[in-house]
Amino acid sequence: MRNFLLLCALCVTGPELAAQRSLEAIWYIRNDSAGIASFATHAASVSIVAPQVYAFDSTGTLRGGTDARIVAIAKAHNVKLMPLVMNPGFDAAVLHTLVSNPAARARAASEMARICREERVHGIQLDLENLHVSDRDAFTNFARVGADSVHAAGCSLSAAVVPSTGSGRGVLPYHHWMHDMWRAAYDYKALAGVLDFLSYMTYAQHTGGSTPGPVAGYPWMLASVQHLLSLGVAPEKISLGLASYSDYWYPHYDPRTGDARARGDDIGYAAVMRIVRDAGATPRWDDTQKAWVAMWERAGVFEHAWIEDARAFREKLQLVRRFGFRGYSVWLMGLEDPETFRIVGPVRKD
Repeated sequence: MRNFLLLCALCVTGPELAAQRSLEAIWYIRNDSAGIASFATHAASVSIVAPQVYAFDSTGTLRGGTDARIVAIAKAHNVKLMPLVMNPGFDAAVLHTLVSNPAARARAASEMARICREERVHGIQLDLENLHVSDRDAFTNFARVGADSVHAAGCSLSAAVVPSTGSGRGVLPYHHWMHDMWRAAYDYKALAGVLDFLSYMTYAQHTGGSTPGPVAGYPWMLASVQHLLSLGVAPEKISLGLASYSDYWYPHYDPRTGDARARGDDIGYAAVMRIVRDAGATPRWDDTQKAWVAMWERAGVFEHAWIEDARAFREKLQLVRRFGFRGYSVWLMGLEDPETFRIVGPVRKD
């Protein structure tokens, strides 16, 4: 019954879809079988595929490569390639050296231009996270130098950036850490001025390192968007981050260390629904957060799931159209509810 009701709730007629503005649909992917299978099936609904496949070391040297199957699917379906370049494991020390050391910065810019020329990609996206707020200006300078180099090689350069509501450092040490290492470290307005666009990662509101809560609660997303716009970032420079994954929290014990604690995992839609079903739980739609939530007891201990499905995706996709953004950036292909692709509407293929 729930599946039938969900499908009815997602019904959009052909004329309604045709009347919608085409959006730039970026889907992140890894070199894994689930993501590649989903890409092969749904490439018609993807404008840009963004493989998370390259990593910098502290000298600015890039290592990695895109799976040949991703390249072939993209070529066959007129999908642009935009590989991500990361600091491996979001290593803070590597990132500090990368943005503050002139030699490493120059090498990184040269390496990105090399990937652009050799791989003939449409663009490159910076996915550099766990950046201390004291490196804020250094990161902007890194982006500026990189953009000059990558643009000269004929590619675009963008950045995936952690969002902020602009609400300050908070109260608890956890809040201070999130502010200082994640949410306050990007000068959005300056970055938008030197880069082609920003993928504003409005997901991971809660994680395995936090208490249970929505992956991307609607009020939090809206507050983050309003903060970004209040800084003067133009809507056409914004690709809104959307989550295709869910989160599951459960008690965990490691017999090797004796460590017992709550643990949360990012998990795909099919996997989380299987866990919920096996537990005999019934998800409840939270109309404030625009997501499904389930909680159940097992052996006297409660477990939680916050679920992002096609309905949740549609609700948050409306923010893209409401504010006139260029499109959206989805993490992660292969974890989504397959029904998502029925409701995304027209996507740009220019």
